[in-house]
Amino acid sequence: MKNNHRSRFSNRYLILTILFVSFSLTAQFQNRNTNNSNNFWDNVQFGGGLGLSIGSGYTDISVAPSAIYNVNQYFSIGLGAQYTYAKQRNFYTSNLYGGSLITLFNPLPEIQLSAELEQLRVNVSGISPNNFTDNFWNTGLFLGAGYRSGNATIGVRYNVLFKENNRAYSDAFMPFVRFYF
Repeated sequence: MKNNHRSRFSNRYLILTILFVSFSLTAQFQNRNTNNSNNFWDNVQFGGGLGLSIGSGYTDISVAPSAIYNVNQYFSIGLGAQYTYAKQRNFYTSNLYGGSLITLFNPLPEIQLSAELEQLRVNVSGISPNNFTDNFWNTGLFLGAGYRSGNATIGVRYNVLFKENNRAYSDAFMPFVRFYF
């Protein structure tokens, strides 16, 4: 119980620190750009990702729209939403939905580094070996790297808050394909 309390405290502290840094950076960049005559919407891009995984008795469908604001050619911040439906025949069905804060950094035009703070509601209904339901919140902090070409980025991200028993994700590493237009 004591370790669980410490873990929750450290996760909350980490999340609050990231939010503070993100908002501080946003405020600094906005102050710098107040004399710029660019329209806000000229720097906004919409996109996200779609996922589909179908196998023998398994289905996983994901929709993850997002919008980013390009602060400059190197740095972008944004918001995302996510819905995932997953089903393993004769075992379980789950629905995951929530939102995320996204930060992208492009040190070179072809390289994209990312940090994404994600909060998901997870609803799981099991069939085998006995009927069960489980509903919980899952927080993920993903650090990623990818190769960018035009509007698309392909890469991998790592959930630094991953725990083996949370049943929201099966692995801490996750490949991604991201599009922004």
